[in-house]
Amino acid sequence: MTALPGQLIALSPLVARVLAPNPSPFTNTGTQTHLVGTGDLAVIDPGPDSPEHLAALLAAIGGRPVRAILVTHTHRDHSPLARALAAETGAPIIGCAPLVLDMGGRADAAFDTDYAPDHILAEGDEVQGAGWTLAAIATPGHTSNHLAFALPEEKALFSGDHVMGWSTTVVAPPDGDMGAYMASLDKLLGRDDAIYYPAHGDPVANPQRYVRHLLGHRQLREGQIARRLDEGAHAVPALVAAMYVGLDPRLERAAQGSVLAHLLDMEKRGLVVREGETWRRA
Repeated sequence: MTALPGQLIALSPLVARVLAPNPSPFTNTGTQTHLVGTGDLAVIDPGPDSPEHLAALLAAIGGRPVRAILVTHTHRDHSPLARALAAETGAPIIGCAPLVLDMGGRADAAFDTDYAPDHILAEGDEVQGAGWTLAAIATPGHTSNHLAFALPEEKALFSGDHVMGWSTTVVAPPDGDMGAYMASLDKLLGRDDAIYYPAHGDPVANPQRYVRHLLGHRQLREGQIARRLDEGAHAVPALVAAMYVGLDPRLERAAQGSVLAHLLDMEKRGLVVREGETWRRA
């Protein structure tokens, strides 16, 4: 579904989306803000701090009451605009918990450290409006505070960055956790959602089949790492160079984070051991 930034696209009787003007190698065409409802609304992932996107969202809202501004996680392409949108609409900011990172003094610009929700949702908590219900589903992995939101009236799931419609999800330590990510995918397999609306990429039809594909992809990556380490000890950059042939240099750091996340998960399971900057099979 090709869309221009700021354009309101109807996806279903209850769901529409507006694309933010922040394309990049990590966001695809940009972050998609979803509007739920026909009378009073919920706004999911308001997006980056962009005056243009704020104006587009207010035009799409068209003066209707906004019952809640929901946030799946606190990366800077998802949550910062919540503050300005709340000021314009009077709606509360609810959803994921604030994320406080212990990163050894290193500042990580990927996170919105100013995020301050009015209410934090836990697993199963619901927000309701006229003809719609949104239920929080804890899906840690991409970030430790990641939530998805289920819309039972249409058997839909707003999957944030946990499941994307254009690429696999970045899972990068120290906050990204591969074991948690895989467990969250397994959790979604036990649901009967008919469609996913991700924050990046097109809607995902046949979502259970797609989730099985994502699980298989990660298992293949782990197998690649294991085979490389069967040949001898390797550092993460060497593993990435061997496994990601032709990788866009802008994505090299993300790939290193993903490989490290696999290694840390394999270390917890007793499959590999770390020796300084290198890793070897246990």
